[in-house]
Amino acid sequence: MSQQPSAAPAPTSAVATVSERHDWWRDAVIYQVYPRSFADSNGDGMGDLEGVRTRLPYLRDLGVDAVWLSPFYASPQADAGYDVADYRAVDPMFGTLLDADALIRDAHALGLRIIVDLVPNHSSDQYEWFKRALAEGPGSPSRDRYHFRPGKGKNGELPPNDWESIFGGPAWTRVTEPDGTPGEWYLHLFAPEQPDFNWEHPAVGDEFRSILRFWLDMGVDGFRIDVAHGMVKAEGLPDLGSHEQLKLLGNDVMPFFDQDGVHAIYRQWRRILDEYSGERIFVAEAWTPTVERTANYVRPDELHQAFNFQYLGTHWDAEELRTVIDRTLDAMRPVGAPATWVLSNHDVTRHATRFANPAGLGTQIRLAGDRALGLRRARAATLLMLALPGSAYVYQGEELGLPDVVDLPDEVRQDPAYFRGAGQDGFRDGCRVPIPWTREGSSYGFGDGGSWLPQPAGWGELSVEAQTGEPGSTLELYREALAVRRSTADLGAGDAVAWLRAPEGVVAFRRGDFVCVANTTGESVALPAYGRVLLASGEITETAGEAKVPADTTVWWTRA
Repeated sequence: MSQQPSAAPAPTSAVATVSERHDWWRDAVIYQVYPRSFADSNGDGMGDLEGVRTRLPYLRDLGVDAVWLSPFYASPQADAGYDVADYRAVDPMFGTLLDADALIRDAHALGLRIIVDLVPNHSSDQYEWFKRALAEGPGSPSRDRYHFRPGKGKNGELPPNDWESIFGGPAWTRVTEPDGTPGEWYLHLFAPEQPDFNWEHPAVGDEFRSILRFWLDMGVDGFRIDVAHGMVKAEGLPDLGSHEQLKLLGNDVMPFFDQDGVHAIYRQWRRILDEYSGERIFVAEAWTPTVERTANYVRPDELHQAFNFQYLGTHWDAEELRTVIDRTLDAMRPVGAPATWVLSNHDVTRHATRFANPAGLGTQIRLAGDRALGLRRARAATLLMLALPGSAYVYQGEELGLPDVVDLPDEVRQDPAYFRGAGQDGFRDGCRVPIPWTREGSSYGFGDGGSWLPQPAGWGELSVEAQTGEPGSTLELYREALAVRRSTADLGAGDAVAWLRAPEGVVAFRRGDFVCVANTTGESVALPAYGRVLLASGEITETAGEAKVPADTTVWWTRA
């Protein structure tokens, strides 16, 4: 890879401010980088770690506290790196371990923390353990590290149970044994190239404790745990007795998800993390039926944070928002964990597009909707999110107001779910299109050699270059919001809000001297002027102690 100059370190005072913050994760704003779509340093059309490193000053200036990197490990890329072939190596498309080391060091010099993805539910089918399990055949100790089972039916031609893959079709694939005969089946809750580990086998736990230490010794500040609700399966792998199982996800405890046994694993991991200085953290990607079950993952001796998917899936509706905010804070308070808030990520349609469409279409949408409406709501939703107690997540490009790219031709799509013909909609490519940095260029500043997914015409007008210094731009709104959030004592960490009386369709709450009002209706509303305006997502007018708040607009006030 071509080497570029290191980013200039931040002033010493800025570094000290971050490193000395106790419990930094309780109010952190964490920025998700999807490496292949962030910045390309060598012109091959694919983002890489060196590209991320050169853009770290941008993230510092944006005002985030930490950077979460989606997987960059050695991988055949059957699921964009979530099929790991070597957990201690960087895939050549992203660089080398030296690049990872340089990125971590530069981030720390700039006062940023680095969180990396960990994928413990499954490996790649090219992982050495799995290749050995196939080669050694039935009954080998290597197969015990995965879920191999004989099939049902007269000749074992049917899957061992009725579980379905998240990507569609059976969650089982039959192997051809070394002698060429049809043989056992192995479990994969995702793609066939992602066989599930058997966490009942002690070697699996030993391996992942070693992997944790490897990256902690490299200096990472934490781990985002992929499919944190997986790993442990119900004893005996019982049939679920239902088809279209995806419709049940998020509503019921499944025999393959959210089993109580996962918590023993996390208690072991927490003891390892606590051996290291610097307040390293775990973040759970845990899809659970309720936010109350999510709270189980963040008890004091387990993980630090868990993604709030219930909030991500909430419509732009005042009553729904108040309900999920209350339930989240009520669930986290007894375990002493911070709430988290998130609007977009690499698996769902960007919220600027979700909010551009009618409610009820889900989190994967292939409709552009009303672009102006979506952006207006997205900006308002961001200010609401950043005003809530706890930690917030920002997905790369949302600070530019990027919409999903909903018209990608079928022939360029790369989401594996798209090719399965069932299961997820397979439209995740739309939120993964490389982000624009400049108005012009072969890939709007992403790199010198195009981009792995085509960028739409007009992408340059949404770029960092186009929005920087532009009054009222979405990028400047984010920069100002994050600066105000950091400098306002009543924002950030906490476990409660005080709701204020407000007209129907309006969310209003107080935190000390700070007041947040979000108008989720399609009409302007008149409200009391709660003090001095700190920030607003749209233009408001104030006369005689009254404020006129436009449709789909959030306002921050202070009474101090």
